[in-house]
Amino acid sequence: MAPPLLHLRDIALTFGGTPLLTSAELQVGEGERIGLVGRNGSGKSTLLKIAAGLVEADAGERFVQPGRTIRYLPQEPDLTGFATVLDYASGGLAPGDEPYRAQYLLDVLGLRGDEDPATLSGGEKRRAALARTLAPEPDILLLDEPTNHLDLPAIEWLESELSSMKSALVLISHDRRFLADLTRATVWIDRGVGRRHDRGFAHFEAWRDEVFEQEERDQQKLAQKIKREEHWMTYGVTARRKRNMRRVRELADLRAQKKAHRGPQGNVRMTVGETEVSGKRVIEAQAISKDFGPGPVVDTFSTRILRGDRVALVGANGAGKTTLLKMLTGALEPDSGTVILGSGLTMVTMDQSREALKKDETVSEILTGGGGDQVMLSDGPRHVVSYMKDFLFSPEQARTPVSALSGGERGRLLLARALARASNLLVLDEPTNDLDLETLDLLQEMLADYPGTVLLVSHDRDFLDRVATSVVFAEGKGVWREYAGGYSDMIAQRGAGVAARKSVTEGGGRAKASDDKSGGNSSANDKTGGGKAGGAKAGAGAEKASGDGAKKKSKLTFSQQHQLKSLPKEIEKLGAEIGKLQGELEDPNLYAREPKRFDTLMAKLSDLQTKLATAEETWLELEMLAEEG
Repeated sequence: MAPPLLHLRDIALTFGGTPLLTSAELQVGEGERIGLVGRNGSGKSTLLKIAAGLVEADAGERFVQPGRTIRYLPQEPDLTGFATVLDYASGGLAPGDEPYRAQYLLDVLGLRGDEDPATLSGGEKRRAALARTLAPEPDILLLDEPTNHLDLPAIEWLESELSSMKSALVLISHDRRFLADLTRATVWIDRGVGRRHDRGFAHFEAWRDEVFEQEERDQQKLAQKIKREEHWMTYGVTARRKRNMRRVRELADLRAQKKAHRGPQGNVRMTVGETEVSGKRVIEAQAISKDFGPGPVVDTFSTRILRGDRVALVGANGAGKTTLLKMLTGALEPDSGTVILGSGLTMVTMDQSREALKKDETVSEILTGGGGDQVMLSDGPRHVVSYMKDFLFSPEQARTPVSALSGGERGRLLLARALARASNLLVLDEPTNDLDLETLDLLQEMLADYPGTVLLVSHDRDFLDRVATSVVFAEGKGVWREYAGGYSDMIAQRGAGVAARKSVTEGGGRAKASDDKSGGNSSANDKTGGGKAGGAKAGAGAEKASGDGAKKKSKLTFSQQHQLKSLPKEIEKLGAEIGKLQGELEDPNLYAREPKRFDTLMAKLSDLQTKLATAEETWLELEMLAEEG
């Protein structure tokens, strides 16, 4: 077997007295494609920096084959000291590398190369850093959230580019589809330890759940063993003193093992403040247009958005998503046409721009608005530390400045601030940036249960498929059309995804030959079929999607539908009861003090765990049945 190009072994690192990594390992072979996954704050980015040689571990070994090249993409690149963006991108090239690669990559990523680095936005800096990282075609690529601030054409181009490169790849990303398409192995950083699974990300979540289930079984066996030893200590026949002392030490070791066990990190408890229900019609736009020159950004677009809709705006960067969003929400007047907002609207906007957070403000100041220790929620005030815990912030982080937070922690902070306010219309601009997969799952569940309406801008294809009920898509030359369903449904209806950047800027991003024939920029087809106001969404494609939806609904009986809605509350209740029982059973003196109560609690715990497993299995079967319908 060939030696690895890069090997990190038994890596340990402590920050501020708290162990971040305790026994992490990362091994990268020739041409391997590895997804590096884990919760926000688990140490993924730190391990990647150690692999790149930028951070030194407290303990462990780092081996790199002599002569091998490594390039690292940071989340927050530093372009200081370079006169132009091209100088920065070319600075990553080594002697013998092709000099044209830097300019080619900048062109593809929407940069000219002559820009002053000091004038770039955060997203433009990330794209420049991506060009610098890919230009040399190194032996090993270490990429930390490469899809952040990229539009869909750029994401799909990057996916294709990385697939064709011979470099070994270690990738951190929140984009499920990007990970699943590119990775062939997974390294999971969990509670300071690196676990490797020799299959791609598509198989990770099932494997992770198996690990947690086995861990729970092991902890139950440990509890039973402690119970037996405690019973022996109380009622066992006294034997030789030497043997007795050995068993006493073994019992102490078992108890220490149980106490030292670190369970999985808790989940974010995500709820959104609710206000009075809005009217049925939330937004109605009739033939709205906007032209900043030389051509229209939005050309005679019509739509009707009803209460409960989740509408996603999709297109390349510069297509006009923000302009259309502002017109639909009343923040920007159209040049022509009308926008009517429904009655009783309470809107909350979440801007995922990191610049929205002042770096010198603390977590507490961001959540409380700068004063006091109370967060004002829709159901009344709540102490800021208590609210922070719902989003996995420790009490010590209340006085932590934003500048010291990781990208994922900043993302959670933005969510916490937005969701604290009561609303019945959520406007979310790139809400998935830097969120770990578990938090992303909970955000999707929260949006599914949210009784209000959601307007969404996102480049995350999997997220769009899971959340959106319709997609408003930028076809080019100011033309926007609405398609029923998520991103994959939109592709099925129009026959293609987001056009390449060049095609969009030149107006070539049209869907089908029939669209070209209908007139390109401001056809009658756009006025009548472009949105819900003019009839069915995207014509026959929408009718088909609507028919499919009807079939889905008829798959479950009324009783099964009721069970599917009620089971989550039952599962939550069972989980709470199990947690309470486990808290009582953790008392090391309980068995000696009240053996009958101990036995009663153990029997009750076993019964509740069986009920919980049955409820979860039933819910999963019904959920799968509903999706397959």
